[in-house]
Amino acid sequence: MWILGVNAPPTGWHDTAACLIDGTGEVIAFSEEERCNRVRHSLYRKPREAARFCLEQAGITAADLDVVAVGWDTEQLYPQRFADDAEFLAFAVGLDFGGRLPEVVRVPHHAAHAASSFYASPFAKAGVLVIDGHGENESSTIWTFEDGAEPRLERSWPRTSSLGYAYDAASTWLGFSFLNAGKTMGLAAYGRARGTAVESLVDLAADDFRLAVAPLAENTGRATAEEIREQYDTTVAAWRGRYSRIVGAEGPTMAEGRLAEDPKAVLVAYTAQRIVEETVTALAATTRKLSGADALCLAGGVALNCSTNGTLPGPLYVPPVPHDAGVALGAAWMVCPPRQHTGRPLTPYLGTDIDGRAGSRTAPSTDTSDLSPTDLDVATVTALLLEGRIGAVAQGRAEVGPRALCRRSIIAVPDTAEVNTWVNTVKDREQWRPFAGVTRPEYGAKLWEQQEHLSRYMLGAARATELGRAVAPGVVHVDGTTRPQVLHGDEAPLVGAVLDELERQGVPPVLLNTSFNGKGEPIVNTRGDALAAFRAMDLDFLVLGEALFRKKDGGRAAR
Repeated sequence: MWILGVNAPPTGWHDTAACLIDGTGEVIAFSEEERCNRVRHSLYRKPREAARFCLEQAGITAADLDVVAVGWDTEQLYPQRFADDAEFLAFAVGLDFGGRLPEVVRVPHHAAHAASSFYASPFAKAGVLVIDGHGENESSTIWTFEDGAEPRLERSWPRTSSLGYAYDAASTWLGFSFLNAGKTMGLAAYGRARGTAVESLVDLAADDFRLAVAPLAENTGRATAEEIREQYDTTVAAWRGRYSRIVGAEGPTMAEGRLAEDPKAVLVAYTAQRIVEETVTALAATTRKLSGADALCLAGGVALNCSTNGTLPGPLYVPPVPHDAGVALGAAWMVCPPRQHTGRPLTPYLGTDIDGRAGSRTAPSTDTSDLSPTDLDVATVTALLLEGRIGAVAQGRAEVGPRALCRRSIIAVPDTAEVNTWVNTVKDREQWRPFAGVTRPEYGAKLWEQQEHLSRYMLGAARATELGRAVAPGVVHVDGTTRPQVLHGDEAPLVGAVLDELERQGVPPVLLNTSFNGKGEPIVNTRGDALAAFRAMDLDFLVLGEALFRKKDGGRAAR
C-alpha cells in the first residue's frame, strides 16, 4: 500500500509539500515544493515536483498510489468547485495517474497537524496542542493521542481567537510578510532584553482564554475559504489598529535593517510575542490536564515560535515540520499510522540526496571547472574554520522543514560576537537577527539550559550559560538565549566530525549553524543549487558530498 500525503492548493496555498508512506506507516520520502521549484514558500503552487521526488525515491509511479491524503477538508472550504476527484487531483497535485485513480481522503487540517507531531514523537501517549492561523473552523485545538486508539479532540477555539492572526498583524505592521514571523520573534527579543513593559492583551481564566481584539462574533461556525479570508482580513486589520494605538504610529519609523533601534517596532514585536507566550503556556497546562498525559506535542505554525517553545516544561516534542508543510505527513499518517511506535523521534533527513537526481526542472549547472576541488579532509575543514573562514555544507539527504540541520548549512566558529555580523553580511540579512549553535549533547549540557527534544530540530530557545556566553558569543542573542541544535552520532557526518575534531584539539566543540541559502531563496536542495549559492555568496569553502571546494580567487581574507 502506498499513501501520498499532500499540502496542496486550493486550500494549502503556501508551503505546499508531499510525503510518501508505505502500508506500515514508514516515511519513505518527504519534500517541500519550494526545495524543488526554488520559489520560497511556493505560494499557490501544486506540489508536483515534490510528489515526483517521493515517487522516484520509492521506485513507483503515480498509478501505484492507493491513497492521496490531503491535509484540509476541501469540500467544506471549496464546495462544488470540483466535479470529481479526478478534476481535484489534476488541480491540486498535477500528476499523471494513468487509468487508475487513487482514493482521495480529506483530513481536517488540525487533525493532520496533530498526527504529524504525535506519530513523529517518541511518546506512546501524549496531549497534542495545535495552534495556527486557522484550520477549517478552528484556530487552536487540544487532542489526546495514544498508540492503538483513535485520536480524541478534547477542546477547540474558533478562528476569531487566533493567535496566528494576532502575530500576522504584528508582522505586517512591521513591514514583513506574514510568512516572516521569525523576524518578528527575533525582534521581540530586544524588548525582553530591555525589560520593556507591554500591555497584556489576553485574559486567562479557568482553562480558557479571551483575546483583547475580537472584531467578529465568536461562533463563526463552518465557513467557505472566501468567508474565512474576509474574516482574516477583518481580524488582522483590527489587531494592527490596536498595535498602532499602543505605540501611536501606523508603522515603523526606521528602515528594516534598523528596526532594533526603533522602540515602537520593538514594542509591537514584543507585545505580540507576549500574547503568544502567555496563551501557549496556559494552553499547554490545559492540554496536559485534559489528556491526562504529561508528555506534550505541539504543531501548527505557532509551534515554530522557538522563544515560546523554550519556556515550556518538558517532556515536550515539536516535529521538524510543525507548519503547514507538515500536514502532508500528518494526513498520510491519519490514513495509516505507524504500526509500531519506535520510541525514537522522526529523522528529519528525508529529502533529496545531494548525489541524487537534479530534478525535472531546469537545474543549475553542476560544472565545477571554475573552483578548486580537493578530497574532503576533516582536519582541513576544521583548520579553515579556526582561521575564521565561513563555509557551507551540502551532504546526504536534505533535512525537511525550515531549519537547516547541518546537511544544508552554513557554518562558522562562533568565538566572537563579530561572527554574527560577518555571517549576516554574507547572507544579506538584517544585522539584528540572531543565529543558532550546534554541538554534541554532552557539551550542549554545559552551554545552555537543557531541552530533551527541541534541540534535535532547532525548535526551542534556551538560555545560554556563563560558559556558553564566553565560548560562543556569536550564537547568543541579545536576550541571552540561543536556539540550539545537538547532533547525535553521524546524523550530519561532516559537521559531527568537525565538532569531534575541535574537541580533540582542545577547542570548544560548537559551531554557528544557519541555513544554506541566499536572500529570498529556499534552502539549497541539489548539487546545482549548492554550487550556485556558493558562487553567489561570499563564502570561503563548500563541502559538497565527499569533496571540498574553494574559489580560485581565494575568497575573503582570514581574520
